[in-house]
Amino acid sequence: MTPHDLLEILRRHELWLRNRPDGRRANLAMSDLNGFDLSRTKLRSAKLSGANLTHCNFSEADLSQADVFAADLERANLSLCNLSNADLRGVRLRGAKLTGANLRGADLRGGTLIDGRRDRAGVSFRNASLDSADLDASNLSDANLSGADLTQASLVGADCEGALMSECIMERANLRNARLTRANLRGAKLNEADLSGVDLTNANLVGASLRGAKLAGADFTGANTTGCDFEGADLRGAVLMRTADDFSARVRKALSDHSIWVTSSGAEGARCELPNEDLSQIDLAGANLSGANLRGAKLVRAKLTGAQLAMTELSGADLTRADLAGAILEGSNMRGCSLAGANLERAKLGPVELKDPQGRPTGRLWPVNLTRADLSGARLNQAFLQMVNLADANLAHAKLRDADLGSANLEGAKLDGADLAGALMPALASEG
Repeated sequence: MTPHDLLEILRRHELWLRNRPDGRRANLAMSDLNGFDLSRTKLRSAKLSGANLTHCNFSEADLSQADVFAADLERANLSLCNLSNADLRGVRLRGAKLTGANLRGADLRGGTLIDGRRDRAGVSFRNASLDSADLDASNLSDANLSGADLTQASLVGADCEGALMSECIMERANLRNARLTRANLRGAKLNEADLSGVDLTNANLVGASLRGAKLAGADFTGANTTGCDFEGADLRGAVLMRTADDFSARVRKALSDHSIWVTSSGAEGARCELPNEDLSQIDLAGANLSGANLRGAKLVRAKLTGAQLAMTELSGADLTRADLAGAILEGSNMRGCSLAGANLERAKLGPVELKDPQGRPTGRLWPVNLTRADLSGARLNQAFLQMVNLADANLAHAKLRDADLGSANLEGAKLDGADLAGALMPALASEG
């Protein structure tokens, strides 16, 4: 097709849209339009089925209600293009640019949208039909997919950061290893969907249904899962933070009574006694658990950032991969604790100055006890560890950059592969 022929078709189509004499609906089905510049053209309700539209420029064009069935739009520029209610079934959109495109009500069933690039202007798929669509590795960051039908769609490795996906239907969809950080999935239906390895940090999942979903290895850190339905879901290895409200009445009461006990200096409430309790993935960031008895407790992946745990009994507790960044652990007993892969950056593990019953200093210091603790791979950068007892502790491959280990006991400690750059070590401290 020559440029002259195409311009004539476009001219007569615009007349047809305005119901003017000599107007005729554009029929470009099966046409080879590779590389044509059709930006800002008015092609509403045009026939483009099966056309070769690769590398075409449709930026700011109007393709609403157009028949684009099975057309090839590889690497086409569709930025700010109006594709609302268009028939896009079976279209090929590999590498297409859809920045700011409007696909509200568009039918993309069986279509392929594959674009690994990062465009953040926001694509609108609101209420679109994407049933069984191939969206693997697509860039849908900040896209509006609210109410879209993605039943059995494939979004393997897709970037959906910040996407609006409220009320989306994604039953039996494949979202393995997709990125859904900050995504709004309020009320979404993800029943029997595969979300293995999905990053859902800080996502909104209020009222979402995940019945029978595969969630192995999914990361829910910081996600709001209030009212989520996880019945029959596979949560093996998933990082699913839980608030105190998600635990038994006994656990809730123990934590509540301890808070009163701390604020009243022991006059009211009761010390927290939860030895050997399973508190895995509990969110207690900033909580005051000083003096609590958590001996042997399971606190795997617990969120304890900024928590106060001074003089806390934690011997034998499992804090594998727990987040204790900035926590105060002064004088705590952590003998035989598992802290493998835990985050203890900027944590305070110094000694506590003991006082007599009248509150007067005794001149005696009570150091943290970490004898035989497993700190392999833990992050202790800039942590304060003065006088800590690390005898026979495992610090292999731990990160201790700029940590203060002055007067610490490292007898028998394993430091193989540990990063000690800038750390103050006991021998150096004594020389100073």
